Amino acid sequence: MTEVKRVGVLGSGLMGSGIAQVAATAGYDTIVRDVAAPVLDKAKAGIEKSLAKLVEKGKVGAPDRDAALKRLTFTTTTADLKACDVVIEAVTEDLELKSGLWRELDGLCGPATIFASNTSSLTIAAMAAATKRPDRFVGLHFFNPVPLMQLVEVVRTVTTSDETFRRAFAFAKSLGKEAVAAKDTSGFIVNLLLVPYLLDAIRVVEHGVASVPDVDKAMQLGCGYPMGPLTLLDFVGLDTTYKIAEIMFTEYREARYAPPPLLKRMVLAGMHGKKSGKGFYDYSANPPVVVNLGL
Repeated sequence: MTEVKRVGVLGSGLMGSGIAQVAATAGYDTIVRDVAAPVLDKAKAGIEKSLAKLVEKGKVGAPDRDAALKRLTFTTTTADLKACDVVIEAVTEDLELKSGLWRELDGLCGPATIFASNTSSLTIAAMAAATKRPDRFVGLHFFNPVPLMQLVEVVRTVTTSDETFRRAFAFAKSLGKEAVAAKDTSGFIVNLLLVPYLLDAIRVVEHGVASVPDVDKAMQLGCGYPMGPLTLLDFVGLDTTYKIAEIMFTEYREARYAPPPLLKRMVLAGMHGKKSGKGFYDYSANPPVVVNLGL
């Protein structure tokens, strides 16, 4: 069984940079590829800031931070990932985009390289079919923020070999994460359960059952959740949730995965949650205030 020494990461957004950070911190030489130098510069600055916070909190030592940063390489050239033992993709939830990247890498990487997608809603089989190594393809679904969230869903599709699954599972654990095994169904474990809950919370507001703050307060205090579903939606991103829901509804054709009209209207209006400054709450105020949705 080939030992993992070098990790490639496709995409340097929040998820990609987080995955790169934990891989480098765990001792792996890590190469991050994205389309443009300014995007990579932003990712590098974000990783440096994240590690600095962990040092301040005493969770990472300064020498370990410095060593992790030295293990990181940033590139705009896909071919620079050809010597990686594992390549993890964390780009936009667009099957055509992902499959194009996998086809390109399939012709570059050696036969032992494992391909892993961080997709949260697309099936692994759909991407594996774009390559000539469907037996060496898995899902490694991390959670945001990657350096803090302990879970990784290790997803096995119908073509994944036993050895590939074992290597991927062991790799996830080597990052200091708790790994769980999941079959290749859209949404895997967490989103299969979480997405209908979030969409139902929107429907409760949409149908006038309760207000935004009362829904959040009820689920926090009634179920012991750290935050309410509408606050969580703002953190995840309403646009991201909408796209995931659309993909899952297309896969299952079940009403519980269909995006509510209110969610669609908010996304069309540019109300994407905290990242855009406004979702169910307005983050220009401190503390955030509830947005008037005209219901």
